[in-house]
Amino acid sequence: MSGKGKAGIENLAKQFDANLLSAWLKELKSGGIQRDDLMKDSELQQQCKEFIDLLKTAAVSGTMDVRAGAWAPVRDFLNEISRSRALQGATPTQTATFVFSLKRPLFDRLRTEASGNAELLADQVWAATQLIDELGLLTSEAFQKTREEVIGRQQQEMLELSTPVVKLWEGVLALPMIGTLDSARTQVVMETLLQRIVETGAEIAIIDITGVPTVDTLVAQHLLKTVTAARLMGADCIISGIRPQIAQTIVHLGVDLADVITKSSLADAFSLALKRSGYVFMKSAGGARQA
Repeated sequence: MSGKGKAGIENLAKQFDANLLSAWLKELKSGGIQRDDLMKDSELQQQCKEFIDLLKTAAVSGTMDVRAGAWAPVRDFLNEISRSRALQGATPTQTATFVFSLKRPLFDRLRTEASGNAELLADQVWAATQLIDELGLLTSEAFQKTREEVIGRQQQEMLELSTPVVKLWEGVLALPMIGTLDSARTQVVMETLLQRIVETGAEIAIIDITGVPTVDTLVAQHLLKTVTAARLMGADCIISGIRPQIAQTIVHLGVDLADVITKSSLADAFSLALKRSGYVFMKSAGGARQA
């Protein structure tokens, strides 16, 4: 690094002080991005102060490469800030502006420092711009990563909630399917069904696809995998909800369901399951059905 470059970095590091902190807090307030429902003024002030201190320590190291080891505390701080704000419900703009709002106060300080020296001012502003932009991008990346983690967790929870296994009778389980059946959901379906088979000792499982909008080759294969897995656990499967159009589609696709018992409705499948379990129902004089 040239002497001029090192001197430039040292000069930039000098700007990270209490005066810059005060100007930055005013900029954040005037920008209107601070949400009082997410963070108190005292908490924001503490975060800004900590960030200024970390910036000064990192800049004094002599490098402006934010990926370098000296900048690790700054990166960790921004990751934590971005994660907490993403979980609190802040927007990407509100989160990134925490860093980008530092530009104006910093530029004002540099302009005063380099008054009358256009070359020095240009160098300092360029260095500061690169630094703030890179830190802002790190903030955005951390925020996006957290949002993706939250969305992924929510999707997993929705998958688990959308595949309930219901005990209809002693030894009889039902798995009502609603929505598209893809590979990820098939895995959840199989795990949930097999776990319930083990817990209840069920001998028959009804997979109801009344709520599945379409059945293609892939969906049929997923169903067959689920049936096979259940059989390996000692339970027979009945697929119910086979509508005329689905039956035609399965035939057209050439999918072999010859070894799988199918019924047009959940009621028919349940009736068959009870018969196979040895239950006999008859109508009493009062009209109720009893075993």
